[in-house]
Amino acid sequence: MPKDMRTWIRELEDARELAHITKPVHPHTQMGSLLYQSREKALLFENVEGFQGWKVLGMAPANLRHAALAYGTTVEKLIPTAAQRALSRKPTELVSTGPIKEVILKGNEVDITKLPAHIAGSEETPYIAAGLMIARDPDTGIRNIAFHRLQIKGPRKTGALIVPRHTRQILDKHEARNEPMPVSIFIGHHPLYYMAAASTGPFEMDELELAGGLIGEPVKVVKCETNDLEVPFDAEIVLEGQILPNVREDEGPFSEFHDYYVAGMGKNPVVQIDCITMRHDAIFKAIQNGSEVEGCIFHKVPFGVSVYNHIKNIGGYVNLHNLLVLPGLFGIVVQMTPRFYGEAKQVLMGVLSSPILHPKVAIAVDEDVNIFNYWEILWAINTRCNPQEDIVVIPGARMHPMDPTGFEPFPPGGPYWHRVGGKVIIDATKPPLCAGEQARKPFERLKPMGWETVRLEDFLP
Repeated sequence: MPKDMRTWIRELEDARELAHITKPVHPHTQMGSLLYQSREKALLFENVEGFQGWKVLGMAPANLRHAALAYGTTVEKLIPTAAQRALSRKPTELVSTGPIKEVILKGNEVDITKLPAHIAGSEETPYIAAGLMIARDPDTGIRNIAFHRLQIKGPRKTGALIVPRHTRQILDKHEARNEPMPVSIFIGHHPLYYMAAASTGPFEMDELELAGGLIGEPVKVVKCETNDLEVPFDAEIVLEGQILPNVREDEGPFSEFHDYYVAGMGKNPVVQIDCITMRHDAIFKAIQNGSEVEGCIFHKVPFGVSVYNHIKNIGGYVNLHNLLVLPGLFGIVVQMTPRFYGEAKQVLMGVLSSPILHPKVAIAVDEDVNIFNYWEILWAINTRCNPQEDIVVIPGARMHPMDPTGFEPFPPGGPYWHRVGGKVIIDATKPPLCAGEQARKPFERLKPMGWETVRLEDFLP
């Protein structure tokens, strides 16, 4: 069965995970606060003040439970399930048309200020945060899809933050030739498309082929109207345009995934919008950023998958059970059973040198620690970690450029934007299996009398 934003809304509805907001809500003054507060339910705004006829979907997914629903699994099995599915690829299928072509606006008809893009944080202006930007390498033809925040600056202009990764590589080639870079940005689709776009892999990885692997069928695409790119035929909205070569303008502030505004604002690239295509009853997709809201959830799973698949074969084999990306996205907890002395530290070094740039704090715990209860992680650090032996600080490492704690040698806008700072590994595991039961027994967790059979819910009224 095809998966798009409409089927996702039905999935949320059937699971009783969607709240319909029928009272008037203005996207510039009210929507951000409502989205930020809704950590349990997805929200469908049906009365968008100032934007007649529009509906807006946000906080979908609002939490890891929703992400698990999108993958058809449970929270506990989410990362292992997603990690296995991420190994699959399906080539895209070109079709002649689709719902995304029901409305076509070009030239002076284009006005992105008429889209109900919300203001996420009190210090900013309207942004399109749910746009997935498609670009193509001019030399190889390799296609790339990625998240890039878009600050609305006028009817046909946005600012864009381009982190030095794959899109930046493609942009560098175009700017070296002083040529505009064609882009197409699709807004609104099934969350597995967003998970694919947030995934980190080699430059050659086509995220639309990965999306096909995640949803279990080829992604159907159609040709754009004003450039040579293809977009999903069943997206809600597509913005076609071009990044102007070597043009930089002030962009930001924007409330980012770590709950701060310190995140890349400065002289950043500019996108000119030449065409809008969309469904006749298009639903706008809003993404609220901040810690532990939708913007984080879209990254937590792909980040966890990338690290999981990277570390599972360190040293030939790791008895790896699960993995959790912590709030702020800069920390990762690995649930494993160490077999050898030093194995946990070796795995944690792999976490810090994985394809994901974000982690600066890597923690290892045993299988008897429920990583989805944060107090148990802290308990393991407090009771199983000897700081003089089990905590290692690595200075002078490349950090994520949005980490506000690091030193920024080069500013945003260019190809060398980055930050430098320290990273840390924390081994909060018991003595390894090779140490024997005598060494491991003092760290065996207590079990209350009757723990296997007695359940509190059986005694409550």
